[in-house]
Amino acid sequence: MKLAELFPEEGRGVIATADASGQVNTAVYAIPHVIDEETVAWGMTQGRTYDNLLANPNASYLYLAPSRGGNGWRLTLQLKDFQDSGQMLDEIRAHTSRIVSTQAGEAVRYVARFKVTEIRPLV
Repeated sequence: MKLAELFPEEGRGVIATADASGQVNTAVYAIPHVIDEETVAWGMTQGRTYDNLLANPNASYLYLAPSRGGNGWRLTLQLKDFQDSGQMLDEIRAHTSRIVSTQAGEAVRYVARFKVTEIRPLV
C-alpha cells in the first residue's frame, strides 16, 4: 500500500517522542502531509515534541481511522529536518487557522519532515 493511501480521510493520531534521557511525551496531531513514498510532515509549535526531536530524532505516530472501527497504522519515524519558512509552512499555518483557530495557526513555527522507516497495522 502506498503511503498516501494510508490516510484517505481526516482524522487524528498521536506522535510519541522522547528526550535524550528517555522521558516520553505524547501529543495529538492531525494526519500527516505526505511528501513522497518515504516522507511525511507536520506543522509544529515550539513545544515539548519539538524540543524532544532536537535531542532525539526518533518518533512514532499512531493513527486511528475514524470510520474503520479501530483500524489504523503505526509509523516509525526519523526526523529529517525542520523548516522554518516556505510554502508548506504557509499552507499548514493557513489550514490550522481555518480548522482550529487563528491563534493556533500563528503558533505553528516549523514544518517537521520525517522519513518513515516502518509501517505496521494498528490491529
